[in-house]
Amino acid sequence: MLPPCFASRAVVGTTASLFLCVVAVVASDPVADAPKQSPDPLEGPPFVTCKAWIIADADTGEILAGDSQDDERNPASITKIMTALVVLKLAEKSPEVWEEMITFSERADETPGSSCWLKTGERLPVEDLIYGLLLPSGNDASVAIAEHFGPRLAQGKETGYDAFIRTMCETAQQLGMERTSYGNPHGLTEEGHLTTAADMVKLTREAMKYEKFRETVATRRHSTTVQTPDGNDRNVTWNNTNRLLKQEGYLGVKTGTTSAAGACLVSAAQRNERRLIMVVLGSSSSDARYADARNLYRWIWKRLAADSADD
Repeated sequence: MLPPCFASRAVVGTTASLFLCVVAVVASDPVADAPKQSPDPLEGPPFVTCKAWIIADADTGEILAGDSQDDERNPASITKIMTALVVLKLAEKSPEVWEEMITFSERADETPGSSCWLKTGERLPVEDLIYGLLLPSGNDASVAIAEHFGPRLAQGKETGYDAFIRTMCETAQQLGMERTSYGNPHGLTEEGHLTTAADMVKLTREAMKYEKFRETVATRRHSTTVQTPDGNDRNVTWNNTNRLLKQEGYLGVKTGTTSAAGACLVSAAQRNERRLIMVVLGSSSSDARYADARNLYRWIWKRLAADSADD
């Protein structure tokens, strides 16, 4: 809305009056007029850009610190931790699952967002596609996985894809993730597709119990061969999007970014035989999520060391 002076004929057309009008608008800026806040505290966790965060003991699940950890938020691609967990649980009962061949459908190929860059009709083992799901954050891989495993989970006239999503939701409930619901296997923004930082700790602790998951999320690069529809082979290489793996002590897990979710990161780290899980949701940028996480890790490790020295 224009300031009142722009509606006055008396000031239109004069540079001096226009200047005075602009000065008047700036002078009444509520931000400039707001009283100063209290000085920054010298104790407590560092300042971060993320909207919610939590730190927990990876072995016991004890919550060590957090902020807004129970607020429901869009999860972006950290959704794929649950996608992987559904497969891990199926493979736990039937290890031959890892050797099954998945064929990419047109639907998977055309899924927008992050991609493992496989094409319609190309095939590869489940064991390899898990890397394509978790390293480059393959939205297309998540759809291919849901379509492949869904039919064996279906009830009645339910489609395989819908059955896989229902299984994700049921698994969340079994883990006590009471504020989490899924509408897809990849994390693209969808109404009702939500989670919390606290719920993500529960999910990650469960997934990290599986050696295959720990091995996959800690891998910085994975190469494999896919079969093309014409019977030839094609080599593909996936790089892990998690920059924390460049630093000693970080165990990896999963990144995720959408405009609705912001930049998200679920990570695990180990120091002096103690393992932690951290979730940051809604950081201001990709760079910021790593700065947020590293600053929070430095703070919590120092606090834990001080607590240990006092015992």
